[in-house]
Amino acid sequence: MAAAVGMGQQWVLVEMVQAFYEAPAYHLILEGILILWIIRLIFSKTYKLQERSDLTPKEKEELIEEWQPEPLVPPVSKDHPALNYNIVSGPPTHKIIVNGKECVNFASFNFLGLLDNEKSAAQASLKKYGVGTCGPRGFYGTFDVHLELEDRLAKFMRTEEAIIYSYGFATIASAIPAYSKRGDIVFVDEAACFAIQKGLQASRSNIKLFKHNDMTDLERLLKEQETEDQKNPRKARVTRRFIVVEGLYMNTGDICPLPELIKLKYKYKVRIFLEESLSFGVLGEHGRGITEHFGINIDDIDLISANMENSLASIGGFCCGRSFIIDHQRLSGQGYCFSASLPPLLAAAAIEALNIMEDNPEIFQTLRAKCERIHRALQGISGLRVVGESFSPALHLRLEDSYGSRENDVKLLKRIVDYCINSGIALTQARYLEKEEKCLPSPSIRVVVTVEQTEQELDKAASLIKEAAKSVLN
Repeated sequence: MAAAVGMGQQWVLVEMVQAFYEAPAYHLILEGILILWIIRLIFSKTYKLQERSDLTPKEKEELIEEWQPEPLVPPVSKDHPALNYNIVSGPPTHKIIVNGKECVNFASFNFLGLLDNEKSAAQASLKKYGVGTCGPRGFYGTFDVHLELEDRLAKFMRTEEAIIYSYGFATIASAIPAYSKRGDIVFVDEAACFAIQKGLQASRSNIKLFKHNDMTDLERLLKEQETEDQKNPRKARVTRRFIVVEGLYMNTGDICPLPELIKLKYKYKVRIFLEESLSFGVLGEHGRGITEHFGINIDDIDLISANMENSLASIGGFCCGRSFIIDHQRLSGQGYCFSASLPPLLAAAAIEALNIMEDNPEIFQTLRAKCERIHRALQGISGLRVVGESFSPALHLRLEDSYGSRENDVKLLKRIVDYCINSGIALTQARYLEKEEKCLPSPSIRVVVTVEQTEQELDKAASLIKEAAKSVLN
């Protein structure tokens, strides 16, 4: 037996030697290189110790003196508009005191003039609940007045359910990332407001911008996406697609073509999120917004959001829609879950505003008529052009031609605003975070219309703006 084993080992050795001689040369070279590389890795050090060079105390002091840290923030000139405020004394109602001078208010978003009409309701709530809530909705921050306001908003908008936030900006900025996640696709108008932009940024979704109110461009993007989905149907099945638009655009005053958007929604199977901060309490026979304006079934919209800081003259915002959609925000809406809830006095003020809107539906026609009046009066100003719909309560005045740079344009518009303030008409420039805007709008003066302004004041404001433009631009 031992002899047989010995013979077997000899044959194995012979076969190995024979295979070595018969192997191709390149094979042997490659194996030799690999063997040498393995040996080198085994015996070589994984890192080299740097030679230590001890510095003298004097050398250390010199290096410390020479070192200049990077600035925490970039330098900002002292004359930057954001650092130079117009100081308001008293309530921002129809007449406003700016820098100690009384002016007619064409700057605040108190469209329906309800700011003064909510005081008694807010005062009663203040006596009952105090000022703040000191806790998010899920941690003893839900008060009965919050539930009442959500119920009233849902009934007013004719939706199944509503949810309120304590900060208007955070409403749509929290709602978008609650649904749209990494890998999902969002088609958004390039004129979308900054709150929408921050919501998209937080969602980490794939963002596709389409030209402002250009449905042809939007459909082009939808077709391109449809083609991509056909190439990878497995991925397409788990990818959600959204269209995000505003009812009335804050940055332009334009209305979105909602009927066309609804057609595209069903044709390409996408969801629509509608931001109505400017159109809620403005459009429609009863102020329900753009869906009422166009006579569209509100169930065709997947989610509606709006702040309560414009028409309702309060603070915060709300979303409304079907119950299963709204309930998801109670679990995932960051502004809802982690911020202290809306102070009860502000919820009571919003409820009182809804009461007034329901009891006085003619107020919306009054506002529309005044918007159209000043829109007509502002036409034909030399050097300026009106941007926005005739029924938008927030119009923009932009320069017809740039004066060399954005900085120069901003300064010229500021001179027009200052001229008007000194003459008793309070206007404001539209402000943007220039380095963070996806599509930076052109500089503009914003003219805000409310029901409290008289026809004489509207005509005076238009006349004064023409006078200021002539003085500054010519």
